[in-house]
Amino acid sequence: MNWVYRAALGPAAALMLTTAQAQAHASGRGFVLLMPTETMQWSGAIAVALSFLLLALVPARALTAAFREITVARFPMPRVETGLSLIGLLFWGLVVFAGLTGARDPLANPLPLTVWTLLWVGFTIGCAVFGNLWAALNPWSGIMRLIGPDAPLLRLPRRAGYAPALSGLMAFGWFEIVDIAPDDPARLAQAVAGYWLITLAAMLVFGERDWLERGEFLNVFFGFIGRVAPLRIRRTEKVEVAVSLPGAGLISAATPPLSGALFILFALAIVSFDGTSETWWWLSQLGINPLEFPGRSAVVGANTVGLLLACGVLTAAFAASLGTGLLFTGRPPQWAEAAGRLALSIIPISLAYHFAHYLIALLVNGQYALATATDPLATGADLLGLGQFYVTTSFLNTRESVALIWQVQSGAIIVGHVIAVCIAHRMALDLWQGTRRAMIGQLPLAGLMIAYTVFGLWLLSQPTA
Repeated sequence: MNWVYRAALGPAAALMLTTAQAQAHASGRGFVLLMPTETMQWSGAIAVALSFLLLALVPARALTAAFREITVARFPMPRVETGLSLIGLLFWGLVVFAGLTGARDPLANPLPLTVWTLLWVGFTIGCAVFGNLWAALNPWSGIMRLIGPDAPLLRLPRRAGYAPALSGLMAFGWFEIVDIAPDDPARLAQAVAGYWLITLAAMLVFGERDWLERGEFLNVFFGFIGRVAPLRIRRTEKVEVAVSLPGAGLISAATPPLSGALFILFALAIVSFDGTSETWWWLSQLGINPLEFPGRSAVVGANTVGLLLACGVLTAAFAASLGTGLLFTGRPPQWAEAAGRLALSIIPISLAYHFAHYLIALLVNGQYALATATDPLATGADLLGLGQFYVTTSFLNTRESVALIWQVQSGAIIVGHVIAVCIAHRMALDLWQGTRRAMIGQLPLAGLMIAYTVFGLWLLSQPTA
């Protein structure tokens, strides 16, 4: 059977194997895209490999100039950060209230849709375009500034690095993937309110600035993602707007410690396992018939182990590729410095897979989020004047639209890996001081990126339960 024929059968099989209702949880793909992947996998691997090889022909000065940020506007603007943060606090207070008092259906309650679709998916994409928006909109900074000058009771030890944020990220990932009911509005409201209180307490003890930079996992995550943004808004004495190639902010970023490198790797591993845990392949490894899925409570232990394994395997693969590259060069830089710098180059891959994995959830659940915005408490209100609003999935009913979605998803993964290879090469030039050493030193890491390209495209093609 040739690939054209399989492409025609893919969408039809997808529609027969799935229901018409999408899941509220952002990780849930309501539709299975059984598209052919062999050609795309080979094409993606070749594209990433060629990018790596062609970089050897690019002069170091030209590559440095290509990733230079250009300030295109600078203008005075009153300080509005406190007001924005208080607006953020009001917004989260309202959606938590809706979670506690509104509809029990996750698709009719704004809290699950806000957390899993608008924040974890949509806001991540926004930060990838405009920089770290969470720094201004987080629901703590406004209160901290109203309390008074930042006078922490204790100093967050430098040796702690990003360990507090890493713990928050792992707890978030476990709740999203493993918890038996992450979509339940009341359960989620308690989790959000609890996290807000814990974070506020930590800021009072360790100070707003230190905790936001190294302890609050959302600010750390969005901060790393924001470094990829081609359009960046900065505040010094004035507001500056700068443009650059995607990822230029990663090159100018300070080298994170090993805990920061682990944070980056774990963020990619969590989203990767989120996708893997839903596949028929994973369920078959657990001895579960995907057509008779017993529910999330039956796989809590297995998914907990799987999540930890995913983080461990990716970290081990990165460490092995980095160590091999350092060994090849003969005169390596400091291991910790190389790990921190080159881990930053993984961020475009993490962002690309984040976008590809959650794209359908964003397209479908984003509409449900709009519906709940106009009727947040499910009382029949129409605050936005939308009238009779219906969520549509018609774009998943034709071969052309399903194929287009697949192409966007797979294209995002390939482009993300190509950007990562370019960023890694630019950083390797600084680490090894020379094109030849840089190419040799990053060769194993490039191999890992190629392998992850193939894995990501394979994962997108798998049927899910």
